[in-house]
Amino acid sequence: MTYAVLRWTLTAAATLSLLWMVFGLYVSGRASWAAGLLAFGSLAIWIYASSRTLAAKYLFPGVAGMLIFIALPLVYTVQIGFTNYSSAHLLEEDRARAYLLAQTEVEEAGLMAYTLHRQGAGVVLALQPPEGAGADAGPLVSPTLSLSGSTPPSSPVVMQAGAVPGSEPLSLREVIALRPALQALQLQLPAAQGGAVLSYAGLREFGPVKPLWQVQADGALTQLATGAMFKPNREAGYFETAQGERMLPGFKVGIGLGNYTRMLGDPDIRGPFVSIFIWTVLFAGLTVLFATALGLSLAVLLNWEALKYRTLYRTLLFLPYAVPGFISILVFKGLFNQNFGEINAILDALFGVRPAWFADPLLAKVMILIVNTWLGYPYIMVLCTGLIKAIPADLYEASAIAGATPWQNFRRITAPLILKPLTPLLISAFAFNFNNFVLISLLTDGRPDFLNTKLPAGTTDILVSYTYRIAFTDSGQNFALAAAIPTLIFAMVALMSLAQLKLMGRGEDRR
Repeated sequence: MTYAVLRWTLTAAATLSLLWMVFGLYVSGRASWAAGLLAFGSLAIWIYASSRTLAAKYLFPGVAGMLIFIALPLVYTVQIGFTNYSSAHLLEEDRARAYLLAQTEVEEAGLMAYTLHRQGAGVVLALQPPEGAGADAGPLVSPTLSLSGSTPPSSPVVMQAGAVPGSEPLSLREVIALRPALQALQLQLPAAQGGAVLSYAGLREFGPVKPLWQVQADGALTQLATGAMFKPNREAGYFETAQGERMLPGFKVGIGLGNYTRMLGDPDIRGPFVSIFIWTVLFAGLTVLFATALGLSLAVLLNWEALKYRTLYRTLLFLPYAVPGFISILVFKGLFNQNFGEINAILDALFGVRPAWFADPLLAKVMILIVNTWLGYPYIMVLCTGLIKAIPADLYEASAIAGATPWQNFRRITAPLILKPLTPLLISAFAFNFNNFVLISLLTDGRPDFLNTKLPAGTTDILVSYTYRIAFTDSGQNFALAAAIPTLIFAMVALMSLAQLKLMGRGEDRR
């Protein structure tokens, strides 16, 4: 009985919380998100409230996590790639229109100074009309207001001529504390003084406020000061005049394949993009190749039983992997400094050269490969050491009897037996380096940059850092173009993966 009551109590609480969140999303104008949350939350409540969904109780968290953290961001990113979403087009059309309609201007001629005075548990607001606007009639005072911690009046407060309370006006600090309530307050003047409605205009003034825009029946906006008509251009995502004058903020619209056409058709964007794509593949592939060659060589060498202090050497060689990567990267950034780095100091002493590691595109790429190989070889070395230990010693004994050389042992025994289990790990290392944002960001930040490009692009950028620069460091913050790039890469990688799986399937069928 107690368990049933607890279960239904928790179910009711979860249902009420869900309805409250759904209502909040709907009221804020997010109807589609509200519908999605309602469906998802209802399914979760039904699964955990029902006694017939035992298996689903264990499966639901994993499936929900996959949908929320993998599928939803992927679908959202793809969807953004077909829009003009950027820092200039953040809002939907209705919200952009509402933002412009909310813009107002205070009429300077009608400003009236005010003071606040204590009156019992509340305060009284006293207005002083400007000279020549009924100042001789004396100040205008409000009823006693409760402005601290309460909801301000929904209708304008009617001001009446009267005497200012005898208490001292509130200090500036006290007025600032009441500022949120004052900003929501509206004051209506007596009919004898025009009956205008005043709004908060500063810490010491109220004044009449007039809108800057007026909406038309077709959704267009009229600028009241100039009379100009701004109509929504749903292809460009702006409110603009017939002469092409545009008003910010713009609004988000669908542009179809516009971002992909721009990325592949505009030479100023296509050139850096193709170069960065090729460098990304080379960077990931060469890093895996060099780290594997070095790590495997060290693993084979340290497996030689006649070598003394093997454990010490193995520990020392593993240290680069134990040190946090960002620390090693920053240390290497100092070592490769052209003027003060130790590497250039040694090269200058030995050969009289001081390479410009960070200014020359080729040298910068070489430096990146050197640093990434240093960071990656310990991982490969540990993997290969374990795989070598798993090879039966009988094979090496038989090869020794046959008179095989160490190179023949490696080529005919070691390499074939560790290559197959090592391949999936190398593929994962390639995928990791394909998106190795931290190394590029901390070491070179993608520089040196390409010249004469429409978007920021560096010769050492890889696709993930290039996308980051387009989305967050470009003055335009082109989120849509930045979303189109990973979408295109995802499609290319998916096609290559399908082709590889098909080729592997045919190879297995032939066997």
